[in-house]
Amino acid sequence: MPSTLPDGEPVPSDGALPPSALAGLGDAADTADRPFGVYVHVPFCVTRCGYCDFNTYTAEELGPAPGASRATYAQAAISEVRLAGRVLSAPTGAPAAPVSTVFVGGGTPTLLPPADLGAVLRAVEAEFGLAPGAEVTTEANPESVDRRYLDELRAQGFNRISFGMQSARPHVLATLDRRHTPGRPQACVAEARAAGFDHVNLDLIYGTPGESDDDWQASLDAAVAAGPDHVSAYSLIVEDGTRLAAQIRRGVLAAPDDDVLADRYLRAEETLHAAGFSWYEVSNWARDETARCRHNLLYWTGGDWWGIGPGAHSHVGGVRWWNVKHPAAYAERLARGVSPAHAREVLDAQTRTVERVMLEVRLAGGLAVSVLDDTGRAAARRAAADGMVVPEALAAGRVVLTLRGRLLADAVVRDLLGWGSDLLSSAG
Repeated sequence: MPSTLPDGEPVPSDGALPPSALAGLGDAADTADRPFGVYVHVPFCVTRCGYCDFNTYTAEELGPAPGASRATYAQAAISEVRLAGRVLSAPTGAPAAPVSTVFVGGGTPTLLPPADLGAVLRAVEAEFGLAPGAEVTTEANPESVDRRYLDELRAQGFNRISFGMQSARPHVLATLDRRHTPGRPQACVAEARAAGFDHVNLDLIYGTPGESDDDWQASLDAAVAAGPDHVSAYSLIVEDGTRLAAQIRRGVLAAPDDDVLADRYLRAEETLHAAGFSWYEVSNWARDETARCRHNLLYWTGGDWWGIGPGAHSHVGGVRWWNVKHPAAYAERLARGVSPAHAREVLDAQTRTVERVMLEVRLAGGLAVSVLDDTGRAAARRAAADGMVVPEALAAGRVVLTLRGRLLADAVVRDLLGWGSDLLSSAG
């Protein structure tokens, strides 16, 4: 089952943010100076994958709870979009920043009709406006869409789509409890291209128990051959409370091996690079800069976004908050005109710096050395000497990971923050 929400300070019933969080929002002449994004969480799934600990629910788990229906979900989400518009226009009453990116995730967003997803997008546009060239993405389960659905989704204004492929091998998909047919994700890429989507991503997972080197290579080859312009490859993470964790604990399945995960990452880099993809974040590759996921870059560079939906997290101007988890509780609060936020935290300068180091070091552009204290700068020099940071980039004032550094990214971060590097982990 999904993990519990963290504690935090109470959120005003109207969702109001401190004036300091709103200062400068929307003032930038160019939205690139302070981009603003909207995330929409759709919490519904047909079945629960054994490795997943996201805030998602099957029909059996939700039961007949009022407000938990797919049929009424779009209206609840639209209510929160309008709440966001009121909060972010205060205290001046002027419109907040136009939205640079919209990302609909889940769950399986494409269990909702395209018209419902489009209605939420129209509400975002009405409250904030969409910046010229805004990136509008939805995730999709390969079995939840067909060519007609994709045509309708494109007509609603979506221009980027991300398919959960995970693997090309049936036995690996079975271990992950993925229900799509091998080959269907590749067909979806062709259908999305025919429907007019500008950008298409395939998600892969490596390190699944029972996956061989040949299985992983076959998945990489199939993904490349499908013709997406973006590939994400993540190592399997065994999350507490999931069915996969229980199977490993009982000895039914073997736990992922760190050395194997490192080898799989190297294979991904080799294959994707040869196919014309370049890494821009440790677990993400794109054919060119236009294919990079701008919404995720907003997260990784400390931007502002409002998260719509049960369990969704938001961040604006150094204030982070998270919504109640259950769809029924979420809808009930909004029906009463009350913010669905469960709690929030105001990030102090030290926390914001720590998070900046943790995220920006993972980017191909790296982290500015000026962000680090003396201890961190000394650690950066050691990392360069050890072959984990590019020496030429460091001399130019940036901490940029080498391929070896990407494999040990967590250890590099720990050193830069002065936490020690006793816990080494592979990339992804």
